[in-house]
Amino acid sequence: MNVQSPAVPNLPLPQNEFSKLYLNQLTNVLRLYFNQENSTLSALVEELPVNLVYTVSTLPSASASGTGYRAFVTDATATTFASTVAGGGANKVPVYSDGTNWKIG
Repeated sequence: MNVQSPAVPNLPLPQNEFSKLYLNQLTNVLRLYFNQENSTLSALVEELPVNLVYTVSTLPSASASGTGYRAFVTDATATTFASTVAGGGANKVPVYSDGTNWKIG
């Protein structure tokens, strides 16, 4: 998803004296801007993986995830950095995709 941040708002120019109209215009512009920012952040959060903790057997494909994708597994058989992760153990380790395999690290 290509999410773009809303443009910075054009704030109304201030007046020399207090004006309720100016304050209302300023408030409305800022409200609109922050509502757009909130929508943008919500869209980004929806793109995040829901579950980053896996067993090795439930990890998504390393190639489909892409190089550099990170996760955490709860059943690794080893803890050796940069070794290909295997499941069935009791080690809890971070893992990363090298584009082909999941590696410990």
